[in-house]
Amino acid sequence: MRVGYGYDIHQLIKGDKLLLGGIDIKCEYALLGHSDADVLLHAVCDALLGAAGCGDIGDHFPDTDPQYKNIDSKILLAKTDNMVRKKGYKIQNIDCIIFAQSIKISPFKTQIKEMISKVLGIARDIVNIKAKTNEELDSIGQNKAIAAAAIVLLEIPRI
Repeated sequence: MRVGYGYDIHQLIKGDKLLLGGIDIKCEYALLGHSDADVLLHAVCDALLGAAGCGDIGDHFPDTDPQYKNIDSKILLAKTDNMVRKKGYKIQNIDCIIFAQSIKISPFKTQIKEMISKVLGIARDIVNIKAKTNEELDSIGQNKAIAAAAIVLLEIPRI
């Protein structure tokens, strides 16, 4: 088994399109970033890449490359999954946390879980989504950012 950990944070700005886990959450905020700024999918990508020993999301999808400007992070996740599968790994478990102060994530957890499992072609019951506030501390607690963390367990290919 191999374990990977991913983390991402993006600035929260006024807007009308907030993407988390590939789901459009209707609210008065958006996330600022080169791609669609989906912090959760970026964290999952980093966790998968780390577990497979493939570097990080910036190595494969740099924010200096114009082809990734405004790209849908579901595409990045699918490409990441393809890299991991080519090495023979199989996803055993994904556990995620979204850190957001005022945006309520709970109503969307099932949809996010379903979206991630659909993009990765895995069973829904091996994806877990949690949400936490930062108790009004730091940039997340002051509604200036949203962050996400993910941990992934991969099964090592048999030789």
